[in-house]
Amino acid sequence: MAAASAKHDVFQAIADPTRRRLLKLLSTQEMPVTAITEHFPISRTAVSKHLRVLSEAGLVKERKVGRETRYKLHPGPLVELKDWLQYFELFWENKLGTLGRLLEANDSDSENDES
Repeated sequence: MAAASAKHDVFQAIADPTRRRLLKLLSTQEMPVTAITEHFPISRTAVSKHLRVLSEAGLVKERKVGRETRYKLHPGPLVELKDWLQYFELFWENKLGTLGRLLEANDSDSENDES
């Protein structure tokens, strides 16, 4: 018997550039697969597979309207990503601060050499 496939996490879901574009598109409005597909150079089946990954990660919610399924961004799980990135932002700020001090010191040395 085949094991049930594991759900995707937020990091896996946003790793693909097509899925990131899908999230951006769905952030402005709810859309059916047919309308979404018009924005991508891939098949409807491929779009559906990407939407499934996003849905399993909790980033997209689906809603039935008649015979049509509409998709919309559900940004809640992005908080996990934001928290993770925020931790590492400290390191980026430190590196940028160091770079800024080095550049300022270099500018001061250049001004002193010109005198």
